[in-house]
Parts: sequence; structure tokens; C-alpha cells
Amino acid sequence: MRKLKLEELQRISVDEFKSSEKNPLIVVLDNVRSMYNVGAVLRTADAFLIEKVYLCGITPKPPHREIRKTAIGAEESVDWEAREDCVELIYELKQKGYRILSVEQTEKSTNLMDFTHDGRPCAVVFGHEVEGVNQEVVNLSELAIEIPQFGTKHSLNISVATGIVLYDLILAKGLHN
Repeated sequence: MRKLKLEELQRISVDEFKSSEKNPLIVVLDNVRSMYNVGAVLRTADAFLIEKVYLCGITPKPPHREIRKTAIGAEESVDWEAREDCVELIYELKQKGYRILSVEQTEKSTNLMDFTHDGRPCAVVFGHEVEGVNQEVVNLSELAIEIPQFGTKHSLNISVATGIVLYDLILAKGLHN
């Protein structure tokens, strides 16, 4: 078995990406502090043709060397926007018909494996690496989704969690176009 060369992967250009129909999914980063995590999330958003990424509160914004290092150019392809107030953004997204899903462990979390897609576009909120999603944002969410885990740790790195959730929502739950 031979590994494919980059030119054999038939990747689309940034212009083709920008004009492609996106999957009906928005990622919201709520006070994520690590530039490397932001870059990794942008790269994952590119991989899954995500509609948009919102960078809220203290979340670092491109251009930045550390973001570019993990995004490897996805900050140029993915539509992203910086917002000061995540709560205000959530109200706007709800008015536009988005189903708000916080990735958080709560007393009423839905296991990601049990989540069912109802056809509405979704906005998925990922929070601060230590504090998680702001409680006010959790309160405004339709659901809190929890990734099943079986080891001694109770959380995953945000970039890993983003990859798992986006993969499941788009490929297993059918949020793809």
C-alpha cells in the first residue's frame, strides 16, 4: 500500500471552499484561551465544511503564529468572526433558527451517542479549557451534549472534543449536505 502524495488528494482550493455549500453547523468557542486549540478547531471546521466559527470573549483571533501553526491555513478558508459577548451571539443564533448545543457535563446532559438530529441547523458551543461553557450559555442551550468517556479523566482537550462532536454530528447524525 502506497501513501498518496498531496497532489493526489484532490483537495479543493480556498476559493472553491469558500463557494462550496457548507454543512448546516456553526461552532462557537466560548472563552477558549489556547491559540493552538483555536487553530486546531479551525482546521477541523475546514475538514468538515462547517458554515462558520465564532470566536467569543477572550478566545484568540487570527492572525497569529500559534493559530496558524495548527490551523495550517484554515484560518483563511473557514468563515470566522470574533464576538465579545457569547450570550448575545446565542440569542442571535436562536432567532435565526439554530438549535443551540453546549458540549458540557450537566445534570441533564445528553450522551452524544443518544443525540438525535431533528433537521434544524445547529450551533455547537465549546468552552474554556478549565471552566467549560459559561453557565448562562448552558442555560440558553436546548441541550448539553456529553462525550462518553471511560477512563479516570472527566474531560478531553477542546480540539479533540470538537473533532469527535463534529464527526458524529456530520457523518453519524446526518448534518451533512
